[in-house]
Amino acid sequence: MSRHGKGKSPTPKRPKTKLALPDLDHSKSAVLDSLRSPESKRGYRHAIDEFIQWYCSEPRLSFNKVVVTRYRIFLENRQLAAGTINGRLAAVRRLAYEAADAGLLSPELAAGIRRVKGAKKLGARLGNWLTAEEARRFWQAPAPNTLKGKRDRAILAVLLGCGLRRRELADLDFAHLQQREEHWAIVDLVGKGGHIRTVPVPEWVKSTIDLWVAAAGISAGRLFRCVCRAGKHWGDGVTER
Repeated sequence: MSRHGKGKSPTPKRPKTKLALPDLDHSKSAVLDSLRSPESKRGYRHAIDEFIQWYCSEPRLSFNKVVVTRYRIFLENRQLAAGTINGRLAAVRRLAYEAADAGLLSPELAAGIRRVKGAKKLGARLGNWLTAEEARRFWQAPAPNTLKGKRDRAILAVLLGCGLRRRELADLDFAHLQQREEHWAIVDLVGKGGHIRTVPVPEWVKSTIDLWVAAAGISAGRLFRCVCRAGKHWGDGVTER
């Protein structure tokens, strides 16, 4: 009998501390498959691809808390906004979780990666922010005497006054607009990550919406429709001369 002995069960495969490109690609696919929103998939794919490119640029790196902290410092040195950095780190944490779930990475290492602190938000507004006057001029820029202008004014009013994302705006339905305790609101709005929320609608936003739907002659279905020069309705869409 050999020293290994027949019938002896093989040694269980231990999770890795370093992930090769196939392991990273497998974990990336698992992350993307777990997301429902096309926008979330696009954002996570970009963030994970950037991390993989950085990770593979330095050979023999372990995938652990120290390395992910180094990656955060790398992002900070690029002078990215805190929100952008934290979004990238969220994708890396998700990557570690899926790798551990598939048995590719030690659960202890994955837990350490999830404890990496994000960039601090100091309360400063980064990027270009509109003043109240700029927002008013922007909202009132479309022509008020055309169907397309009324629709565009209503779209801008909802974006500025309710803070909806583009996909949320495109999916907005008449059923979402409801009156609650003498105030209008967008109710049961399904947003990013499947989160459901209710958004108050200011009176000026509701008035702008009313002007659009009255001119378009619609009262059900999608709130915002296609508008072109033909001046005809296409089923659920509205068009204009």
